[in-house]
Amino acid sequence: MKKAIIGRKVGMTQIFDETGKVIPVTVIEAGPCVVVQKMTKEKEGYEAVQFGYEEVTEKKLTKPEKGHLEKAGVGMVRHLKEFRLDDGSKLEVGDVIKADMFAEGDKVDVTGTSKGHGYAGVIKRFGQGRTPTSHGGGPVHRHAGSMGSSTDPSRIFPGKKQAGHMGVDQVTVQNLDVVKVDAELNLIAIRGAVPGPKGSIVYIKDTVKTQPVKKGEGAGISLNRRRPPRVSIRRRLPHVPSKERRAA
Repeated sequence: MKKAIIGRKVGMTQIFDETGKVIPVTVIEAGPCVVVQKMTKEKEGYEAVQFGYEEVTEKKLTKPEKGHLEKAGVGMVRHLKEFRLDDGSKLEVGDVIKADMFAEGDKVDVTGTSKGHGYAGVIKRFGQGRTPTSHGGGPVHRHAGSMGSSTDPSRIFPGKKQAGHMGVDQVTVQNLDVVKVDAELNLIAIRGAVPGPKGSIVYIKDTVKTQPVKKGEGAGISLNRRRPPRVSIRRRLPHVPSKERRAA
């Protein structure tokens, strides 16, 4: 990981590129973040950098949080997050990280907390189907259905999809494009949607995926020798009217 920053989701909008095509983007207020702590192999056993985001008053922090920030000699911040950066040794406690760390064209991974949907059934939670709604189906059209066998094994196996709490999970969307960066306003426009409601905290990191290889003109042709591409024979034959075929 070479780049990382903490931000807050502002919302979604759309912008137009040079050719006039519309691009749906998510606007994120990224930074400024302050370096609060540096982890080293000698002391903590691993190398990482802890960022702090969003200044707050002292009364909104606990005593351990307040003591940790006072020891670092930085201001009071609400959110802390560690990132294992490759060149984290170059950063020092007190350095400020801004949105200009990223540039247009970068590929990033965005991590956030998904929206909460409360207690949801299996249809909404997992997309399962309903039972037939006619011929005496009864009031069980949206129920989960069978839980398994009766005598053997006489239990429900772990992982069975049932109704329960939906949402409020950590979700990461990978390989998104950075469309625009506003260093003055600390705003980053990222193509597509990112998890979480408006105003939620998100973490932006450079993507872990490699750049996809562009496919050539013959990308749709199968190279499997056992299964050659199907070619229609009718297209090669000349058209014969139905009367002539009947006469023949």
